[in-house]
Amino acid sequence: MSRLLRSVVGTVGVLASCELVGRSGLVNPAYLPPPSTIGLRLVELFNDRGFSLDVVQSVLSWGLALIIAVALAVPAGIVFGSLPLVRAAFSVVVEFLRPIPSVALIPLAVVAIKTNPEMKISLAVFGAVWPILFNTMHAMNDIEPVRIDTARAFNLSRARTLVAVKLPSITPFVFTGIRISAGVALILIISTEILAGGGTESTELWERGGLGTFIETASGGGARMDLAIAGTFVAGVIGVVVNLVFTWIQRRWIGWSDGERAR
Repeated sequence: MSRLLRSVVGTVGVLASCELVGRSGLVNPAYLPPPSTIGLRLVELFNDRGFSLDVVQSVLSWGLALIIAVALAVPAGIVFGSLPLVRAAFSVVVEFLRPIPSVALIPLAVVAIKTNPEMKISLAVFGAVWPILFNTMHAMNDIEPVRIDTARAFNLSRARTLVAVKLPSITPFVFTGIRISAGVALILIISTEILAGGGTESTELWERGGLGTFIETASGGGARMDLAIAGTFVAGVIGVVVNLVFTWIQRRWIGWSDGERAR
């Protein structure tokens, strides 16, 4: 309760300070509206079907990108961690691709992929793969040798050893990588929507531009910064909720692991 109280006090303090600055005349309220104005815009936006579709589209794109990243990175990390020759063969390619920012690939994605949902999902997958891949790979290398020796003493097959010994051992590390990648994927989805744009005002979900496109459109020329900040606030809330959900899952279902080591 003390931690919750401190969080509430800190949040209220920041909002109150922003309200005072916004109404003091020190800044132009058209470009930096006070939180009360943004709150009214949020109420209006949640009654707007188009905005709701944009939010849902971005969240679904994020979820799909994260699922694809997990499906690609976990098996690859297990293979790289189990087979040093394979890891050595692909290490140069991995180290070349890993530092490339996904946003730097937006011009290439616009030309190669063109359509909005596929483009932003692909870029989010590219950015989200690496934390999961490296956490999985290094977790495979850090499994305690005693566990492997015990499995051998019981004459377990390689497949049985993988399922009964290795996978439970690497789960905390893999999930930490997934939690990191969840934030990365969300950032890339919104960023790609802002930078690449696209989408229409259609009522069809996958034809919408997403939350980032809404923010970019609202802030164009500084015309409606209240709507742009309200949309940015929603993006931040989604990020907080995602992190809280993953943290709860880790504590609830992976509580048997060494939490400090898994971070």
